[in-house]
Amino acid sequence: MEREVVTEKEEMENKERKEALIEFYSSFKDLFEFFCLNTTIHGTVRLVCSSRNKMKTAFWALLFLASFAMLYWQFASLFNDYWNYPVIMKISVHSEPKLFPAITICDLNPARVSIIRKNMAELDNLTRETISRLYGSPISENALEDDLRSNDWLNNKSSQVSSSSFHLNNSFGLLKTGTGKVGFELCNKTGGECYNKVYLSGVDAFREWYRFHYMNIMSQVPKDNFSHHEQCPGSIQDFVYSCRYNQQPCSDSVCRYHAIYGSCFTYNSNGTEIKWQASKPGILYGLSLILKVEQKNHIPMLSTKAGAKVMIHNHNQSPFLEHEGFDIRPGIQSTVGMKQVDVTRLGGNYGDCTTDGKDVNVTSIYNSSYTLQACLHSCFQQLMIEKCGCGYYYYPLPRKTPKAEYCNYNKYPAWGHCFYRQYDEFASHQHNCFQKCRKPCRETWYRLSAGYAKWPSTKSEKWIHKVLKMQYNYSTTTERKDIAKVNIFYEHLDSYSLDETPGYDATLAMSNMGSQWSLWFGSSVLSVVEMLEFLVDVIILSLIFCYRWLTAKKLHVVTHPPAISTVSLTLEKYRYVEEGLATSQNVAKLYASEGDSSLDKNNVSTPYSKYGRYHVPEQYTGVVLNGFKYQDDHCSETGLSR
Repeated sequence: MEREVVTEKEEMENKERKEALIEFYSSFKDLFEFFCLNTTIHGTVRLVCSSRNKMKTAFWALLFLASFAMLYWQFASLFNDYWNYPVIMKISVHSEPKLFPAITICDLNPARVSIIRKNMAELDNLTRETISRLYGSPISENALEDDLRSNDWLNNKSSQVSSSSFHLNNSFGLLKTGTGKVGFELCNKTGGECYNKVYLSGVDAFREWYRFHYMNIMSQVPKDNFSHHEQCPGSIQDFVYSCRYNQQPCSDSVCRYHAIYGSCFTYNSNGTEIKWQASKPGILYGLSLILKVEQKNHIPMLSTKAGAKVMIHNHNQSPFLEHEGFDIRPGIQSTVGMKQVDVTRLGGNYGDCTTDGKDVNVTSIYNSSYTLQACLHSCFQQLMIEKCGCGYYYYPLPRKTPKAEYCNYNKYPAWGHCFYRQYDEFASHQHNCFQKCRKPCRETWYRLSAGYAKWPSTKSEKWIHKVLKMQYNYSTTTERKDIAKVNIFYEHLDSYSLDETPGYDATLAMSNMGSQWSLWFGSSVLSVVEMLEFLVDVIILSLIFCYRWLTAKKLHVVTHPPAISTVSLTLEKYRYVEEGLATSQNVAKLYASEGDSSLDKNNVSTPYSKYGRYHVPEQYTGVVLNGFKYQDDHCSETGLSR
């Protein structure tokens, strides 16, 4: 009967195991063996199969750990390469019709503005005196200006800047050192700190000294006082004798005032007209200009060169000819071939660029599209207004600061010291302008190649001069070469695209990781899932053991265990008594309630050892231990009979 009960109990336990929703491991050893025998990772089965040979087990364990370490060392290298976000430049060629770029052309030497002619004449007199004082040799009156000997400009009050007369700062003069160097000194308001600007060449020193005075004079003239005639004196025919594009005459140019070069003219500034479409390459289908480089009535101290300045740029973009233009020499025909290059940069993690400049923390002072040079100029002008209290003349004033004005030493005596300090710090990247201003994500370059030839030639210059005289009233009384020709054209209609692409994207990183995993373990993505499952099982099993340990710890501190209410003591209850979870007195009371007492005659509990302090169940005929019999402190399985 008892055997049938045991058999029935085992069947019920097997049924519960089969019907269980989740089957888990009883120990870490079972978990590890199951993983090693069933995983698809190569080499792990050796950790179990060779368990009887400890040397092999140790060898395969070390080999497995070494492979694992090499794998994740390679993974670290791959992740490092990925998080560096490298880029590669992809070059492609496209051939299609395109618009001709904008062409801006200026005279290298700006003309004198009539409203400040008197002040400029005073500056020229001061320049002659300074040269004579430094070098001990007088300079003729006509060396700086042809008509300076006439005192009309000095006596003409209408040519003054305003009723509040402007005074040149005679204290700001040039100095000559003992080593032959020439320079000048500018001090702050208190005179405690001075800035020395020294040049090896006296020519460079005189030009910079003259330019500083010139900025102070020009800053007195409000922009509204410039008439269109003074910004663009005469007409474009006085500077550009002939213009032809695609073998057709062109006359639509936009005049703009440049603070350094004076009047400038831009062709195809907006890029909206169809006639500027470039359909064929070559000189005949490009832009051809004949220029007259007039040097009369110009300012020789500002520019020592004769010729024209040309810049090729995008439409609706401010030209910065002082940085990016090239010169056209008089008496020379310049042939300039160009190739268009479109550049695309990556933003975000791969690079620091801006799409339209709206996310740049610099307010632009130019009414044009965003460029890096425009941003740097705007940033420096903001620094000047913040640090020096006034603006730099050669850059526009901010539109959002209506009270801002240009610097001059009559109103701001120490602005020169402040300006040169700020400019040196700006040029050496001590200010954060180069961090604020970012490169555009898309921009267009033009690669140029030039050729030169004498024009007009000795044999042909007479008839060319005669034609120009009859058509444009051209006249020359000297032997100077004051005309030039320039041809600008597309060498071919192929445009190059330089596109940045991720050098190490997520797809390539995953591919390399898979290659390394296969190299060291010869497995796949599912093997990674198996490892994750193994880790989850380890965590769950650890939590289960931790929970059991905490529960057992709480049971150890229980002072009054629950009473055993039945004579038939189960194995679990017996373990409760066996592990010493109850006191001797409670056990005595427990068995006393069943008709047996463990007290002696004096009503005192008897001493107990591990097995001696409790009455073993076999001393009681009604106690059954579910198939186990106590024999000499050992447990052995016994057969049960009815």
